[in-house]
Amino acid sequence: MTNEHRPSTEFASTRRTVLQLLGASAGLSAFGVESTGGTPSSSGVSTYSLPELPYEYDALEPAIDERIMRLHHDVHHQGYVDGVNDACQTLASLRRSGTYDTIKSVKRDLSFNLSGHILHTLFWKQFTPGGTAGPSGSFKQALKRDFGSVESFRSEFSAAAESVEGSGWAMLVYDRLGEQLFVTQTESHNDLAVQGGTPLLVIDMWEHAYYLQYTTDRSDYVSAFWTIIDWDAVANRFRVASSEA
Repeated sequence: MTNEHRPSTEFASTRRTVLQLLGASAGLSAFGVESTGGTPSSSGVSTYSLPELPYEYDALEPAIDERIMRLHHDVHHQGYVDGVNDACQTLASLRRSGTYDTIKSVKRDLSFNLSGHILHTLFWKQFTPGGTAGPSGSFKQALKRDFGSVESFRSEFSAAAESVEGSGWAMLVYDRLGEQLFVTQTESHNDLAVQGGTPLLVIDMWEHAYYLQYTTDRSDYVSAFWTIIDWDAVANRFRVASSEA
C-alpha cells in the first residue's frame, strides 16, 4: 500500500491553512462534530486523536464496503492524525530553539495533515446507513437559490468530484462573505481551497477512498455516495455557518 498520507517533497509550498477549510470563525463543534484533538500532552503541545466512527465498519454497505472503511479510517485517517501531531511537536521544538530554518516544510506538513484530519472527520459524520430523504427547509431553499435546483446542485457536485485532478476532494462550501453556496474542488487536502469557505458536504476523491471497490470507475463511487448522506447533518452545518455570516 502506498503511503498516501505523507506529502511528498515535490509538493509546492502551500500558503493556505486549515482555516480556509473550516472558515475563519467556525469550529468543528459548529457542524455537529465533536472535538478531534487539542488535548495537552506532557510537553505542553496539544495533540490530536482519531475519532471513532459513528457506525460499524460495514454499516454503509453496499455504497462503501467494510474493507475500505477499515483501511480508510484506521490507516489513512490515522496517518493524518500522526502527521499533524508530528508537525506540532516540530513547531514546538523550533519555537524553543528560536531556529526556523525548516519552517517552510513544517508549515506545509501542518496544513496538509491537519486539513486531511478535519476533512476526514467531516466525511465520516455526514453519512448514515441508507441515507435520508434529501435536503429540506432553508437549506433546500439555499440550494435552489444558488444552483437553480437541488438536481442542478447534485449534477455540479458530481461533475466536480469526478473531474478532480489527481488526489483531492469536491465539496459544498458556504461563503460567509458573499452569503452563498459554492461547489469547489480541493487538490490534496488544502490546495485550491476557497478562503473562508466553510465545508458542508465533502467527498474524498483520493484513490484510497474507493479504488478497492470501484477501481477506476469514479462515477459509480460518486453515485453510491448520494445514497448514504445524512442530510440533516449537512443542513445543520449550513444553519450554523449561515447564522454566523
